[in-house]
Amino acid sequence: MSMPIEDYALIGDMQTAALVCRDGTVDWLCLPRFDSPAVFTSLLGTEEHGFWRISPAYDPGVGPESAGRRRYRGDSLVLESEWDTPHGTVRVIDFMPPRDGAPQVIRIVEGVSGRVPMRSELRMRFAYGSVAPWVHKIDGRTVAVAGPDSIWLDTSAAARNDGGTVFSDFTVSPGERIAFTISWEPSYKQPPTVADPEGSLEATEEFWREWVEHCTYHGPYRDAVVRSLITLKALTYAPTGGIVAAPTTSLPECIGGVRNWDYRFTWLRDAAITLSSLLRTGYREEARAWREWLLRAVAGDPDNLQIMYGIAGERELGENDLNWLPGYENSQPVRVGNGAAGQLQLDVYGEVIEALYVGFENGLDPHDHAASLQLKLIEWVERHWDKPDEGIWEVRGPRRHFVHSKVMTWVAVDRTIKLIESGDVDGPLERWKDLRETIHRDVCENGYDKERNTFTQSYGSQELDASLLLIPQMGFLPPDDKRVIGTIEAIQRELSTEDGFVLRYPTAGEGVGVDGLEGDEGAFLACSFWLADDLAMIGRVDEARKLFEKLLSLRNDLGLLAEEWDPKLKRQVGNFPQAFSHIGLVEGALRLAATEVAAARCRSDVGEAL
Repeated sequence: MSMPIEDYALIGDMQTAALVCRDGTVDWLCLPRFDSPAVFTSLLGTEEHGFWRISPAYDPGVGPESAGRRRYRGDSLVLESEWDTPHGTVRVIDFMPPRDGAPQVIRIVEGVSGRVPMRSELRMRFAYGSVAPWVHKIDGRTVAVAGPDSIWLDTSAAARNDGGTVFSDFTVSPGERIAFTISWEPSYKQPPTVADPEGSLEATEEFWREWVEHCTYHGPYRDAVVRSLITLKALTYAPTGGIVAAPTTSLPECIGGVRNWDYRFTWLRDAAITLSSLLRTGYREEARAWREWLLRAVAGDPDNLQIMYGIAGERELGENDLNWLPGYENSQPVRVGNGAAGQLQLDVYGEVIEALYVGFENGLDPHDHAASLQLKLIEWVERHWDKPDEGIWEVRGPRRHFVHSKVMTWVAVDRTIKLIESGDVDGPLERWKDLRETIHRDVCENGYDKERNTFTQSYGSQELDASLLLIPQMGFLPPDDKRVIGTIEAIQRELSTEDGFVLRYPTAGEGVGVDGLEGDEGAFLACSFWLADDLAMIGRVDEARKLFEKLLSLRNDLGLLAEEWDPKLKRQVGNFPQAFSHIGLVEGALRLAATEVAAARCRSDVGEAL
């Protein structure tokens, strides 16, 4: 049975990632890419679907104990877990070295005190737990083969195969280190090189140390920001620059419900906002790589722009159910692929152009093709901005005129106008100024409820939507506009949970809501960060800081956040770790830091005037 989502740690090599539980079990790992079929799938099923546990030996009738302590080694993705047992203390070091050849998971068992009996249990099941491999020995190495896949186990500990599960029983003494490595390789190729665990550990720590040194943010909450940036970097697919929304699929937004989606793809929206966060904290190379990925994926054809792509730019992301998996805590269906790839989401055009504009503002090298693409995107927006769409939340009900979608088409036009005015691109300036005004007027006339003093989810609706919190952040209206303040206060009243976190929009419980789905969901963490941002912008800084710190308290002990927070169960839900949540954290810290700087400058100016 899977553990609570917050009990998991992330390790990864910028091409795939694994989730490691407190009890020493790797319950999720896709090889060789984020979006490949999993070889360890017990997270969404049972141990029969594949896992790898290294822990102190335990009574099978009782089960393994959780580590008493765990942490990342400094600013890295090297995980250390420690157990205190009646026999002594033992440490397990888990990591995935940045790839130079075969993908590897390396686990080093280190004796700290006493003599601790240990066990490694490795059950490999390919194709999301549906295929049991042929496990055998070649030249003293254990290999599991099924179709095109092979996994090789290298260790100095004795390994025995018992019914497809590979066991190693051993004892560690103080200072003793015993390493285990699994490496993936296509089964039709030569075996992977035997790993150098200690050398790989040193190189992995050095990689992360050097990467973090490029961070230019030194304001409040820096430790939380750096951990979020590391997480975002870990979700970047290094060969192409694509960024996955999360490394998991089908972790439920409501335990036992049907809102279970595959997030192992690159959403233009999420990736564009990630780009903004990375640029403003000093990471230009990642931004440049993402821009190149975007240009390849879109291929200069905005008429066929998708809202998401595969991590190498693939367009076909067909959605299927894995019926043999019971799901995380019996949350079905388990889905792979994502049918939302074919939706119309007008806001994506605004997010992409905003990202390109932020790149320009932060000194990213000019790119002729990027400028050409931006103009083509605006020409498309000019023809289609007034159409209904599925919106930011990818509703599976009827299309609507979502207010946030319209606002983001305004953003697309506004940022392009600014680039034209700066002389960096050419375009019909006056025509697009008229278009900008037309969209603005349309939103204010049709998306605003005068009686309640709030913008609404869509034209003619009464519902609210947390995406409306982005109106002042995108510059559509100034923060002190009464309509902005009214919208913020309405969302606080109608979409906030008892503990002050924000729901995306009203759901219908047992009925079918605007999103076309049954059931409810948790508070959406990115939206809760947006509320903190807005509160800071309208001068309620103490309230903003209090909410921000409350959100920080939801992180697990390693600083990681899922997509949502269940206010009833008081636990994280949704795919994990979630890029959107960590983007919200970074942006929130930057906002509060800027607010403090502005306040200090104001106090200084007042002092000089006196």
